[in-house]
This record gives sequence, structure tokens and C-alpha cells, in this order.
Amino acid sequence: MPDPEPAWQKSSFSGDNPNSDCVELAAGPGGSVLLRESDHPATVLPGDPHAVRMLLARIKSGDMGPTAGSRPGSGRCG
Repeated sequence: MPDPEPAWQKSSFSGDNPNSDCVELAAGPGGSVLLRESDHPATVLPGDPHAVRMLLARIKSGDMGPTAGSRPGSGRCG
């Protein structure tokens, strides 16, 4: 029997538009956290929950600097 599809949660920065692309998270096997970009759903990265929390904290703080494709000040993905 194949593994069930993870229950993906889209980032709150995606807004209400169901067609916007953003980072999604899901619970993975063994307590891991799965990450993927919604416009490339076949690429899934497993991560340690603590490491993912630290990554998200740095992103939210703006400590990571500008990112490719981001729109400064928009606060939205997609």
C-alpha cells in the first residue's frame, strides 16, 4: 500500500488566492517536517523540526536578506 499524501499547509503569506505559489509544510515520517514550493510540488525536502523552526524564524525576522524573485515590501508569495 503506498504512503498517503501528506496534508500540506500553504504559507499564510500566500493570501486568499488558491492559485498563488508559496512554500508548503507537512508532517513527515518519524516526526520530520516536509517542505516544498507549491509550483514545484514533486521536489520535497525533509527537515528536522528544530531546524525548520530556526529557518522560519530567520526568514520572518528578515535576517536572510532579499530573496530571488521577491517583491520588496509585498509580504506575499506568488
